[in-house]
Parts: sequence; C-alpha cells; structure tokens
Amino acid sequence: MIKTSVATLLEGTNLQQTVTINGWVRTFRSNRFIALNDGSTIHSIQCVLAFEDFDEVTLKRINTGAAIAVTGTLVESLGKGQRFEIQISELTILGNSNPEEYPIQPKRHSLEFLRENAHLRIRTNTFSAVMRVRSKLSFAVHKYFQDNGFHYVNTPIITGSDAEGAGEMFKVTNLDTKNPPLTTDGKIDYTKDFFGKETNLTVSGQLEAETYAMGLGKVYTFGPTFRAENSNTTRHLAEFWMIEPEMAFFDLDDNMDLAQDFIQYTVRYVLENCQDDLAFLDQRLTQEEKSKPAIERSEMTLLEKLNFVIDNNFKRVSYTEAFDILRNSKPNKKKKFKFPINEWGVDLQSEHERFLVEKHFKCPVILFDYPANIKAFYMRLNKDGKTVRAMDVLFPGIGEIVGGAQREERLDVLIQKMKALNIDEEELKWYLDLRKFGTCVHSGFGLGFERLVQFTTGMGNIRDVIPFPRTPQNAAF
Repeated sequence: MIKTSVATLLEGTNLQQTVTINGWVRTFRSNRFIALNDGSTIHSIQCVLAFEDFDEVTLKRINTGAAIAVTGTLVESLGKGQRFEIQISELTILGNSNPEEYPIQPKRHSLEFLRENAHLRIRTNTFSAVMRVRSKLSFAVHKYFQDNGFHYVNTPIITGSDAEGAGEMFKVTNLDTKNPPLTTDGKIDYTKDFFGKETNLTVSGQLEAETYAMGLGKVYTFGPTFRAENSNTTRHLAEFWMIEPEMAFFDLDDNMDLAQDFIQYTVRYVLENCQDDLAFLDQRLTQEEKSKPAIERSEMTLLEKLNFVIDNNFKRVSYTEAFDILRNSKPNKKKKFKFPINEWGVDLQSEHERFLVEKHFKCPVILFDYPANIKAFYMRLNKDGKTVRAMDVLFPGIGEIVGGAQREERLDVLIQKMKALNIDEEELKWYLDLRKFGTCVHSGFGLGFERLVQFTTGMGNIRDVIPFPRTPQNAAF
C-alpha cells in the first residue's frame, strides 16, 4: 500500500478511497478518536476506530507520542473541527510512547521547557510550524540567487582570518591542550599544529567570497558561522547560518537595491507557501502579546509585519540624518532611550533602529554612510574621510537584519586602514592581491538566516528558530 501524507489527505482528493498513513499520535480520545500528525502540515487528521474491533492491549498502547500506521477509508467528517477523517480498518503500533515518561503532552509548555527537550520539541505545533517556515525560507534563498545569475560558493569553515576583526572566535587545534609545544618565548607554537598556523571557526565567508566574485561576477554563500561571544541575549547564537552575496561592479546603491529585492522576495515566498503555518504563528504571537505590558506590545500582528515589508519601499537615510532625527526625538529628549543619543558617531542600538522604522518613517529603513570608526576595515572610505559606504537594513520588531557595504577597492587606502588597525598585511596578502590585479567597484552584504526566520515566524528568542541552539554553557544534543 502506498503511504500518503496528512497534507495530501487533507486536500480531499482521495475521498472514499482506502489510504495508509504513518504518523505520531497527538491525542487519543474516548478510545475512539486519534489525532494523527506526520509533520507534513500543522494540521492533524482525525482517525476513527471502532474500539470493539481492537483488543484492550492495543488500545492502551495508543498514547500521545506513539508512532502508528493506519489504513482505512478517507471520508468527509460529520464532526466539528475537521473536514475529513479516516475510518480505520487496520492499525499497527510502530513505536510505543510511555505516557508517564513522554514529556510533550497535549498541553501548553513553556519555551524554556521545550528548549530543554529540543530533541522532541519538533512534535509541537509551534516548532513544527517554525521549522517548516525555515525550510521554505532556505529554499527561497537559493531560488532567488539561482534565478538571478548568482553562483553558490562554499567558503571555508576553518580559517586563519578574522573578517569582523572582533577576535571572538573558536580556536581549531589538534595540539595537546595539557602540554602544547611552546616557542622560545613561552607562547604556544602553532607551527606544530595541524595547519601549521593558528586557525579558527569562521565568523564570515565574506572575504573568501570576494575572491570568487572577482572571477564569477556574482556569488553567494549560505553556510554555518561561529562567534565565541559570551552573550545570553534573545538575539545571539554561538553557531548560526549566514547568507552573504558578493557582487563585482556593484556600488552601494546597487547593493541596497539587491538587499531590498532579495528580502521582499523571500518574505513574499513564505507568505505564499506557508499560509497555514503563518496563520497559526500569527495567532500564537497575538496571544503572547496580550500577556505583555501595554507599552511593550507590538502595534502590528505577524502577518501585518510581513506585509509591511513587502508592501513598502525601504526608506534610505544617511546615518547623519538618522542621528539628527534620533537626537531631536521625544524619547531621547525625555530620556526614554536606554542608550541616549548625544554624540555623533555612536553605534545605534535596537531601540533606536526600531524607533526609526516603527515610529518615525513607518516603513523598513536602510541606513547608509556610517562613521568609519564603528565599521569594519574593508568598507569603502567616503571623500569626507570620516564615513564609509556601509548600509544596514532595519525591520519592525527586530531592528537590524542586514549589514553590508561597498568594499574598499583602492589598494593604498585599504593598506592605510589596515595599518591603522594593526591588521597583519602578510596574513591578508591574498586579499590585497584582489586590489592589485583587476580591482573594481564591488559590494556585498550579510544576513543572519536565523534573524530572518525569527522575523518571519514572530518568535521572540532566536534559540527557538534553529533546531539545536548553541549558546554559552549549552551544547546539548
């Protein structure tokens, strides 16, 4: 017998036919009604058995979490809450679930509890919905770039360079940590290490992607990145996935055009292809917002936020203009901001970014031309000598979601900036070569994939949009 998914059965095309389906029991009521889910959709299908046709031992094994196989006739349901149901003729227990031990019971669980049971939380409506949206978003990312002439590049996970210059990286070594080889001055001798030098897990594939953009024109990376930042916020992970396109012959305006088009495409894609999951997540977020103090509640539902992004052009504003707006704003004058805006050159915080998007411009915002001293060395210096051709895309409810820039293509300027920051020229000789051999204007940006998933699902904590979160003091599962 060919097995059918719940999603297919709920389309109703197999009415009055004998069907077979495998899945996990969500609930079993009155020794008669089984809610069965197989992960293909947020909806379960009701399976109805005649208890007199099954022995008592079998009935006792049909518990929440058990895996079963059901064969029966698909019919229109006379009960409320579902259009179709299966009248069971055969039922097989594939895997038991002890009701006294199985932690995911048919009741409301806290997100913290579900993080502690991350290996089982996918069987809840919330996490199955989030992960189906994540899957569709991942496909949309590849589809957008492939349809627009980009080439997919796999950049190294192990690297000897620090693209961000933050120094918060995980070391990669096979040296004896208890008794490492030492140099004459007592430092660890990394020439004896596996790669013959000090290496780390990457924080970004950008620098390597630039090399391929200089030969393929338009490329993108989409892979895991790592940051050893001791941060326990709802916005940070130690392991996360980054989307990083790099384009030759693109200036900052081209870069901003691409970022807007790309994000609107991916959001539109999930709106069209994840309607049931987004409807559930929208209702979930609405209920969650009701429990917050009025001042902290979002003014938009999840679906309104998503449509807000695809229905509006992104407002482009220079950092200097945004700084003046924020400095003169009521929240700043009344000292409502946690981080006051006083001196030009401060790094904007999420509260400032959200004010610009949600209160002032009432549309997504792209800030550009940031102060050079708060941005990375590879960003192109403007003629004023104090700002760089950087850009950030700001969204409602989340603040910055994309960071990018036109890259510094001038060899002499790049060397000067590296010297000022004590960046080893020899270590990045290959990167400087791009400016020596056929240099050109080029740009790119980075988008943390989990931030995008968090925005599109409305989840408040980034740990709930990745299958197994890696955070300080937590590498379980």
